[in-house]
This record gives sequence, C-alpha cells and structure tokens, in this order.
Amino acid sequence: MTIAGGIILIMLGAILTWAVEFDIAGFDINVVGVILMVGGLAWLLFAVYRLSLARRAVADSAAATVVDDPVVQRRVYEERRYDDPPVV
Repeated sequence: MTIAGGIILIMLGAILTWAVEFDIAGFDINVVGVILMVGGLAWLLFAVYRLSLARRAVADSAAATVVDDPVVQRRVYEERRYDDPPVV
C-alpha cells in the first residue's frame, strides 16, 4: 500500500477539509483534514522515491550476467534467479 495509501490519505483529508461541517469544542476538523492531506502528500512522495530506487539498474548484483553482443554493438544485462539454468 505505497502509492494507494498516500492517495487515500489525501482524499480523506480533502473530504474532512471541504465537505464536512462538524464542530466540536476545541477540535477543528478542517485542521485535521489539512494535516491528513500534507501527510498523504509526504507518503506519496516517499512511495514514488522508493519505487524509483527499486527500479534502478540491478546489473551490479551477483545474479546479473553481462553479455556483449558484437553483432549489434550493445551490452545486454540479464538477471537470473539461482534456480534458472546457467547461460551457455
């Protein structure tokens, strides 16, 4: 629940800020909504940051194999699991 959690908090905060007309002495529901929206935005930015870190190149790990293809002049990175057959 990474990106979805942030979006849910933003939506809940927006509902509490602009759609709810509820008053309790010493408790402001609009402030709670704004706090939830800011927290949801922070959560969303953190989730996007974590996803960007997870999608970076994994070619430096021990499970990655580098294959030089001289025909098309490119380098291919293949990541295999330990139970996959070896590259011949």
